[in-house]
Amino acid sequence: MGENSSKQWVLLAAGSKGWENYRHQANVCHAYQIAKRNGIPDEQIVVMMYDDIAYNEENPYKGNIINVPKGENVYVGVPKDYTGAEVSAENFLAVLKGDVSGVRKWGPKKVIRSGSYDTIFVYLTDHGNSGIFTFPGSELLALELVETVTQMSRNSQFSKMVIYIESCHSGSMINDLPKDVNVYGVSSARSDQATFACYLDRDRNAYLSDEFSALWMHHIETSDLEGETLQDQFNYVKKNMKHSFPCQYGNRDIARKTITEFLGKSAVPHIQRRSWALKPTDIAPSYNVPLEIQANRIQRARDSAQKAIHEREYKNMLRTRKEIDKAVCAIAKHACPSGAERALRERRDPTQVRELKIITQHFRTCCYDWNDTKYKYAISHMHVFVNLCESGTPVERIMAAITQVSRTQQKH
Repeated sequence: MGENSSKQWVLLAAGSKGWENYRHQANVCHAYQIAKRNGIPDEQIVVMMYDDIAYNEENPYKGNIINVPKGENVYVGVPKDYTGAEVSAENFLAVLKGDVSGVRKWGPKKVIRSGSYDTIFVYLTDHGNSGIFTFPGSELLALELVETVTQMSRNSQFSKMVIYIESCHSGSMINDLPKDVNVYGVSSARSDQATFACYLDRDRNAYLSDEFSALWMHHIETSDLEGETLQDQFNYVKKNMKHSFPCQYGNRDIARKTITEFLGKSAVPHIQRRSWALKPTDIAPSYNVPLEIQANRIQRARDSAQKAIHEREYKNMLRTRKEIDKAVCAIAKHACPSGAERALRERRDPTQVRELKIITQHFRTCCYDWNDTKYKYAISHMHVFVNLCESGTPVERIMAAITQVSRTQQKH
């Protein structure tokens, strides 16, 4: 079988929901338009997004999603392969490895049906923490992702794979990618860093994109993909990112390959290609975006009554954050008194996957479910549970601490 028989597969996943997370679905829609314009057919592109933004009650332009200021409507024609509750970590892994029987949904089950001569480009965008990437209602752990792509490589399910991840601490999701398999990964930030949203559209009251995603997509759309390599793109992104540090992982030999091997041929005429560097504006830490949006709601209030409602909600958001901070600190102290400070401070890679899932499920059930937009801030403390597990603190002890703190909170 020759090179001409190879196919390019693309898997795009936005792991969030809710208006405050507008940018994640906008990122995925934009990435779809890029792949489509570059000649990759829909049957080789899988899109996973909650799909609650285009017709959201807060969207002043129904059916319209943009990813750059005054940009095109990137929602047009986007396939609804997986929406709502179908957007899960379990389905993502099943789709990636072509496991139709492992997909949980009604109707068609579109998966990556790649072969040994094919390439796969994966793009994930949402919130994350040490060794975790969130989906609505579930979490993808780094070990699960790495084990899946490693097994796919052993099964000859692709020739080369590229993974881009946009989330806080995204480096921790792929820093264990083996160098001896044909998988290359790029994270939007180091394992110990947050990521940053950009382009605040005050009319829509939403951040349109993220710094990393805005830069790599701008490079794609303004470059000769047959001449530019993945390394060229990384160099461009790294040079122009000002607030977090993108990192490379896995088999970096793949970075020498041209972008066209993964994302089709340039759809932009030569004369329109890049002559200037993009400078994303309105930069905000990802974890502060909900507060920024709520503050904007206060400014946009039509009357004093509506303003008072928004102000109360803003104060409630701040109060909830303080309660979460206090609760996690108490859990660490109850679970491991001698190691609480280290648990709160350090960032370790999670290896105790089964134990971690049990603990986080208990925390989400008893205390704060970070899959609820109201408590999304709680994901910023995920590293504490990772550290407790990795320190050897018994699962039963951590579970008991969570239960104790939950009961204390309920009394107040």
